[in-house]
Amino acid sequence: MPSAAERTRTLVQSTCSSVLLIPGLEQAPPYTLEPDGRTVGRDGEVLLAFPEHSPAARAAAHAQDDELHAVLEVTDVAPVAVPHRVRGRAWVSGWLTRVPGAAAPGTAVLRLETGEVSVDDLWGAGLVDPEDFTAARPDPLSPHEAELLQHLAAAHGSEVQRLRGLLGERTGARSAAGAVAVPLALDRFGLRVRFVGVRTFDARFDFPEPVADVSGLRRAMHTLFEAAAG
Repeated sequence: MPSAAERTRTLVQSTCSSVLLIPGLEQAPPYTLEPDGRTVGRDGEVLLAFPEHSPAARAAAHAQDDELHAVLEVTDVAPVAVPHRVRGRAWVSGWLTRVPGAAAPGTAVLRLETGEVSVDDLWGAGLVDPEDFTAARPDPLSPHEAELLQHLAAAHGSEVQRLRGLLGERTGARSAAGAVAVPLALDRFGLRVRFVGVRTFDARFDFPEPVADVSGLRRAMHTLFEAAAG
């Protein structure tokens, strides 16, 4: 299974929505605190792009070292129609400063030095060591996950439905017979399916081995579907 550090790094570097929470700016319109872009630097710092004259950029304009505390909150929503679509959230808190120069006209780059990291997602909730966050790498399927899940739901619904045959004696297996199977999450280790029925529940289907790219995923999914059909 992916580590908490890997899951958090994946969320932070994904296209999921995010907001920067800064003390004193609670009354600012939420959209003004949504970064236009974000990435993780070499030392685990989070770099955030904001319009030059945004509240966040103004707040960080003269901040130094540990003067301005901020929290980046990332929210992960399933890209397919399913009950309870929020799949998880991640938080990176630390100290905010502005990166001098090196920005496109009209854009400010803010540096969030990582102090505390936590995640609460489909795997569970927990704290992440900042050093582990820095060393972790995002899941290789993350850039393609939304498209892949939507394709599975639209073009391979019957195959996903047959995965219920692999549940065996697992908890919830009896409830799966009349439930609709929706592909919920995908990573290099496997596929998570939400069975929506009288009793909605999730089931995890692990690949024989972790995949490194979309080509490996195709082979892994073929093996999974063959096992369900057999």
